[in-house]
Amino acid sequence: MAGTGGMRRVRTGRTVGAAALVAALAVGVAGCSDSDTSPSDAASKAVSAASSAASKASDVVASATAKAQEKFDDIKGGVDAKSDVKLGDVGEDGGRATVPVTVTNSASSQKSFAVQVDFRDSGGNLLDTVVLTVSDVDADTSKDAKATSNRSLDGDVTADVSRAMRY
Repeated sequence: MAGTGGMRRVRTGRTVGAAALVAALAVGVAGCSDSDTSPSDAASKAVSAASSAASKASDVVASATAKAQEKFDDIKGGVDAKSDVKLGDVGEDGGRATVPVTVTNSASSQKSFAVQVDFRDSGGNLLDTVVLTVSDVDADTSKDAKATSNRSLDGDVTADVSRAMRY
């Protein structure tokens, strides 16, 4: 599937979810401690911590989405160029998801591109979004770039082009 504009998938090295890890550690610590904390209390605290982590992750995604919208709002006179963008296979660099991006300028003059790449989990949930600018692409040529997630992502990660503008 390399070279198509569809989704690209990779399984990152860390597969243990934060909630499961926190719950396992909390129950394990509670079972070994001399405190009055019951395993039920520890599990409840673990669920609360996992919920807090999920909320923070949601806030990060919302912030990234807002920044992406701002970048596209700043583009004047752009045209839809989603069909001119192809993704390679999702990889990992220091825990962050990466994906090669190739833009093809079909216009008769030099143009720049803004490309929004969405990173999703295996269930299709949005994990992160980034906008990259590929500047000064000559007429009738292609140019390569790389999209990198804003933060570390776990599990099966896919990438797709949400939108692209040529300007």
